[in-house]
Amino acid sequence: MGTPSSSCKALRVVLLVVAAVAAAVAAAVAGEMWPDLIAKTKKGGLDVIQTYVFWNLHEPAPGQYYFEENCDLVAFLKEVQAQGLYASLRIGPYIESEWNYGGFPFWLHDVPDIEFRTNNKPFEFYMQSFTTKIVQLMKSEKLYASQGGPIIMSQIENEYGTYEMGYHKAGAAYVRWAAQMAVGLDTGVPWIMCKQDDAPDPVINTCNGLNCGETFAGPNSPTKPALWTENWTSQYQVFGSDPKTRKVDDIAYAVALFIAKKNGSFVNYYMYHGGTNFGRKGSSYVTTSYYDDAPIDEYGLVRQPKWGHLKDLHSAIKLYEAPLLLGTPTYSSLGQFQEVYIFQGKAEGCVALLVNTDKRNNAIVQFHGTSYNLPAHSISILGDCKDEIYNTAKVNTQLNIRSHGSSSKVSEDMWYGRMEPIPNYLDTNIKAKSLLDQMNTTKDVSDYLWYTTSFNYDGNITEPVLHVESSAHVVYAFINGIFIGTEHGSFKSSGLQFEKPVSLNAGENQLALLSALVGLPAGGSHLEKKTAGIQVVMIKGQNNTSLDLSNYPWGYQVGLFGEKMAAQRIRRSEKVEWTNAKDAKQKSPIWYKATMDAPEGNDPVALNFSSMGKGQAWVNGHHIGRYWVSFQTASGKASQELYHVPRSFLEPEGNLVMLFEELGGDPSLISFATVTISQVFADVSESYPPLMTNIKKLRGGEIKDLNPHVRLRCMRGKTISRIDFASFGNPTGVHGNHSTGSCHSNISTNIVEKTL
Repeated sequence: MGTPSSSCKALRVVLLVVAAVAAAVAAAVAGEMWPDLIAKTKKGGLDVIQTYVFWNLHEPAPGQYYFEENCDLVAFLKEVQAQGLYASLRIGPYIESEWNYGGFPFWLHDVPDIEFRTNNKPFEFYMQSFTTKIVQLMKSEKLYASQGGPIIMSQIENEYGTYEMGYHKAGAAYVRWAAQMAVGLDTGVPWIMCKQDDAPDPVINTCNGLNCGETFAGPNSPTKPALWTENWTSQYQVFGSDPKTRKVDDIAYAVALFIAKKNGSFVNYYMYHGGTNFGRKGSSYVTTSYYDDAPIDEYGLVRQPKWGHLKDLHSAIKLYEAPLLLGTPTYSSLGQFQEVYIFQGKAEGCVALLVNTDKRNNAIVQFHGTSYNLPAHSISILGDCKDEIYNTAKVNTQLNIRSHGSSSKVSEDMWYGRMEPIPNYLDTNIKAKSLLDQMNTTKDVSDYLWYTTSFNYDGNITEPVLHVESSAHVVYAFINGIFIGTEHGSFKSSGLQFEKPVSLNAGENQLALLSALVGLPAGGSHLEKKTAGIQVVMIKGQNNTSLDLSNYPWGYQVGLFGEKMAAQRIRRSEKVEWTNAKDAKQKSPIWYKATMDAPEGNDPVALNFSSMGKGQAWVNGHHIGRYWVSFQTASGKASQELYHVPRSFLEPEGNLVMLFEELGGDPSLISFATVTISQVFADVSESYPPLMTNIKKLRGGEIKDLNPHVRLRCMRGKTISRIDFASFGNPTGVHGNHSTGSCHSNISTNIVEKTL
């Protein structure tokens, strides 16, 4: 067997009310990054790392297991434990997670009589076999908390409640079987099912979503705790869409409300660090960058104010974990849209959460004889039921601005190209008298499938037009070796149609269609029945004349000539004939290669593909992933231009960069880019709570200044070079476009600079 690419996902974070949890995917992060990411997670006030287990990576063939390199699940969990954190293991083994085929290995599709995720004996056999394998591996390494290890809970299945009704009685029977099977593995820690209201005892039903404090019906038994296994910190992005972000004040509000209203004891940030869908790991249309807007971004940089404001929330919760867990909860209304939740015990002390549910208006409320100003849609945490120590909307953590600088370009003369051969019917070794399903033909070894046929044209079709219907994502058409055109679908479409006038030779013509998928589907009922590929091919003409080629003899070629070549870690590509890229620019489909030096320093690195179209990239044999710059968003931008290249993939000099470019592009403009935090901003109001570090010291008996403060810091290894702006009163603006406040002094900036 070949060695899987370095692309298992890695690290997602969760918050336990007294503990905070981070969702991460070990396989989506280079293994060398794990220690730093886990350390930043812990520093952010989290207690538990949550990760999926990827069936398709760990069992690439039936009974053949892989736990090396980035897929070393044991090493990942031991690093979590070494840094003093716990782990939540989401075994699934269906995971969804915007991961190719929902995490299922494609060989599962070919098991006779199989139906996924239902009361089906073949599926249950393989699901139980893999789940048992993972549990036994964890037990053998003593990784369960019952053995002194870090794993405090495990998950079976994933969001099945969304689809259960589609399976009728067999769905309910499957839920009962999965729960019984998991519990019977005797891990000594609880099992959970997310979005599964009917989770059988003792399995705990949990919530996923944006606002589980409002949407979660609660545990289905009084003996179960309220757990939130996915609090979405932003949203995954698909090619052709603009990024969707979520403001930190809304995340913090949702966490505090879940604790107050649902007695929540566990909140998982999905994602706390997202990572990169290296190789072909993302599902349909999902970008290579995954949850870059998380508190720790794709490159491992802390994203502020999201990371810092949530860290303060975790600190506030932990300061009063005793009354939150052990105190008696009570509720009172303070107004039409205002309420208070009090947790108090004789020995545990008191903490109150003041809630303003009004999303538009601030409110002043009276509580225990004191007035409190609550911004719209915010929650204040009152330590000892009197002192405001945190408010979800009062964000005085600094804002970081991330930027990138280009370096390590190579001249146009240093890029070489090689055209991907266009096959004809006689070249192919798979033939059929119909159009085959792409997924079933490629078995997910490649995104690409060539469809080829030949046909005779006697001139009886006037003004011929090639008409193609496909449920794949992209199609490229060639007639007699000449590129005719292309069409693509989108995440929201179920397929595509291609129509283009064509010139045909009298007599025999060769038609080749390159069909491309941008990931397999990740979810939905009856996943095993989903198909993709070209479904209709016709030559249309005037006066309703046409030639239907759909049931002609077709030849098929799985994958590309250059894919095996690109994955080699040594320069075996030298054995292939290459020409200077200047001679092949804007032609397609084409392979490009060049050697590039890595940028100096330790900043994260990315490849800037802003000059390219669509394709895939490799660096020193590491599959960086799919890129699709030509698919513009509604705002006229590419969904993603920078593609993460972990430093561990690079040598100081002579890195072999190879691309398969489907549309042409200009490789001479490709460069390595370093990603860094270039600017920081912060503001503070006299109504803000004091710094959390000062509150903690006050409770420890130290006297500290409890006035509001603002604090600016650079990332490790960097220093503040200058202060660009400082003002007081009501200053406005960010990102270098500022207006001074009403109490501004001309020496404000000089005063702040003296603190450096």
